[in-house]
Amino acid sequence: MKVISTNVAVRRPEPHGRHEYTGIDKHPRPHLDLDIPGPNYGDGSGVVGDSIGDHAHHGGADKAVYAVAREELDYWEGELNRVLRNGYFGENLTTEGISWPNVLINQQLQIGECVLEVSIPRQPCATFSGWMDEPGWLKSFTDRGDCGAYLRIIKPGRITPDDEISLIGRPDHDITMGMAFAAKMGDMDLAQRVVDAGCLAPVHHDPLVKRLTSRG
Repeated sequence: MKVISTNVAVRRPEPHGRHEYTGIDKHPRPHLDLDIPGPNYGDGSGVVGDSIGDHAHHGGADKAVYAVAREELDYWEGELNRVLRNGYFGENLTTEGISWPNVLINQQLQIGECVLEVSIPRQPCATFSGWMDEPGWLKSFTDRGDCGAYLRIIKPGRITPDDEISLIGRPDHDITMGMAFAAKMGDMDLAQRVVDAGCLAPVHHDPLVKRLTSRG
């Protein structure tokens, strides 16, 4: 398991005009320097020099770094019949050999100088849809079930391509990123399991509790 590309945003106009710009268009750089951002959305990226357009929903400790598997980009290249370079899904880390849907929430990872922690699932949004410009993209991405992984920064430092990814310990639950993503996107049975495990940050745990309560 390793990093094959480290990516930083090039600012682009936001496709739907909801924000002045978007940081979804990320391009390979020789390395990433990571620093721990503040706890809240609007507190910036954990990647030095990265850009965030939607400060109400991005950045902060639980969305400090975003990772996507190269294998997933390859899958979508085949489905969409188009080239998807490293960074095209807005990821800071393009990885190889790790299946993000199968990684446990709160799993810690040693990558280069850094220790990161799997945090919360991505919410596919209108900006992502506009950037991809594919009919029905949000549904297709959701149905596929691999949202990559947002990561917290436990120990800051530098990450470069070819850095190995090593698992540190194991969380005391069985909730994977794929399960948490499906729960977020409407699977109520999985939502109950995720809530019972109590493994998600409040910003994602609390809406699941509210949804389950309203269902009765």
